[in-house]
Amino acid sequence: MNNIQPYSLFAPIFAYPSETYKREVDNLQTFLNKYYPLAAQCFQPFSDYVASNPLEQIEEVYTKTFHIQAVCYLDLGYVIFGEDYKRGEFLVNMKHEQDLAENDCGNDLADNLVNVLTLLPKLKDQAFKEELIVRILIPALEKMLAEFKSSKMDLREKVLKKVQKVVIQQGLPFGNIFQSALSALLEVCKTAYSSTTLKAYTQVPEGYYGNFLSGCGISCSTSSNTTNTNTTSTIKTL
Repeated sequence: MNNIQPYSLFAPIFAYPSETYKREVDNLQTFLNKYYPLAAQCFQPFSDYVASNPLEQIEEVYTKTFHIQAVCYLDLGYVIFGEDYKRGEFLVNMKHEQDLAENDCGNDLADNLVNVLTLLPKLKDQAFKEELIVRILIPALEKMLAEFKSSKMDLREKVLKKVQKVVIQQGLPFGNIFQSALSALLEVCKTAYSSTTLKAYTQVPEGYYGNFLSGCGISCSTSSNTTNTNTTSTIKTL
């Protein structure tokens, strides 16, 4: 599916809340209601919470979710690769793609979720766009959402209490609203690329991220040997 409008609408949802945040959430809810009903259902709790709470409280939840004692992180390379050296390669190549698209990343890294979402509408290579969504964005969202499971949240609180002596975000009575927003984005991605021939893996095979890493043994999207790095050649069959 080539319709990239939802990704642009999702981008400000994962940026630090500003004065226009409530309007942006409402615009996305309206769009999802019309075009992605299942994603709209996922997003509705988030939309309701934002509409009924002051911006200051939304800012606080955002900070506690993605920054201070974070539940999960927005840098997709870290989510996928952790501290592995491949994270650095991925980040360098994403920076190159962002520069080619003239996409302003502000003060955040090139692989930050917000910057990836704003990049997608600017990518001309549909094969590369599909691979970025199916092999990077979808697995990253699934890993991020796994961190919101009650068992992981309970374990996280125990570790923080032991190591840092204090937990600033405990058992929120409404749950964490950003789980709903991430779930909605994941639903949109899976719906948009439900017919993809690319495969998703729970374990990363050799060459899986070939178009995002150098020295992959196949023709990479960001290879320095090509003048048009947005042009993706045939992807290795996995």
